[in-house]
Amino acid sequence: MIGNTVLPSAQQADEAVVSAFRKSSTAIISDNLHRLPGAIGLRPFHKVNGAMAGTALTVRVAAGDNLLIHKALQLVRPGDVVVVDGDGEINRALVGEILTTLAEKRGAAGFVINGAVRDAGALAKSEFPCFACAAIHRGPYKNGPGDINVSVSIGGLVVGPGDIVVGDADGVVAFPQAIAADLLEAVHAQEKKEDDILRRIRDGSYTDAYGKPEASNELSRTLRVPV
Repeated sequence: MIGNTVLPSAQQADEAVVSAFRKSSTAIISDNLHRLPGAIGLRPFHKVNGAMAGTALTVRVAAGDNLLIHKALQLVRPGDVVVVDGDGEINRALVGEILTTLAEKRGAAGFVINGAVRDAGALAKSEFPCFACAAIHRGPYKNGPGDINVSVSIGGLVVGPGDIVVGDADGVVAFPQAIAADLLEAVHAQEKKEDDILRRIRDGSYTDAYGKPEASNELSRTLRVPV
């Protein structure tokens, strides 16, 4: 239940781990999370230049109301991704150029919004990551209620405070810090495998092995994701 709960922020993920995921892709990360978790219906509204990665600072707001987003930006730390559950409501924007500029100035790694944005033209010129469902000119109310640092649902993806959040041109994925090391190992293994496949396609030695069922399932079995 939404009830103006503001909990302490979770410990931030190790910057070396975050940086390593920033060099990967959501597609390969998703492959190694059994291809199950992922935010549906979100897209980047910024000028994509590489991947976003950081620690989730979660916010749950009433549909069309951004009071708790303003409060969250008073708590944001460099490297936090502000993850906002706006209940998927797209009739009113939750953030625009002012709040994205403020978040960037305070060191946030990006916005992920289960809702709408406005000032889409300005956001499209900026490299500050902002993922959302839609754009609309109608602005938000500032009445509350809402919660900060609670588990939220973003396009069907459950994100907990402190989860690692990664976003790129394909979308957004998140996962607990506890599995990050094993996941990163699996991601690097798949990157190496795919690089080899691409090399063989280019040199003419490819034998269609990637299309076999076991090829697509092999890596998804390497990691057990806690439920």
